[in-house]
Amino acid sequence: MKASILAAAVTFCLSGAAMACPDYNAPPAASYQATGKQMYQERTFDVVAGGENYIWNCSNVRPATDTGAGYFTTGPDFSFQVSGMARYQLVISMVSECDSALLINTSTGGWYYDDDDNGNLDPRIVLTRPVDGRIDIWAGTYDGEYCNARLSMETYNR
Repeated sequence: MKASILAAAVTFCLSGAAMACPDYNAPPAASYQATGKQMYQERTFDVVAGGENYIWNCSNVRPATDTGAGYFTTGPDFSFQVSGMARYQLVISMVSECDSALLINTSTGGWYYDDDDNGNLDPRIVLTRPVDGRIDIWAGTYDGEYCNARLSMETYNR
């Protein structure tokens, strides 16, 4: 009996831990729509970067890009419904007051992570062939702290 109670408690704790990860099904803090043509002129968005979920404790998130540390919220900071992307590449970057990180989930289910590619401890991700659909973006930090940041999105011809 004690073993079954312990097993149930462990299962409950583990299922709770799995839920405390970046989740594209969680409601985003903000939602937008944009076309590739509209983003040909840079669009910026203020955000507080940071979060409580350490990315590498999350089995549901496996970026195909960098593998550095990062802490992110459960729900995305931004959800973008994009269209007209066929002729563009999309650059998503951040400038912040701390060591920030980006996490992105695309409409094809791909995860992307970056920590420092924008220089000055700020992230930058280039989607070379973005497809129309939903892009969820998390603005996190390398060390779990919180800070002010500005997200930037801009398209360029391929």
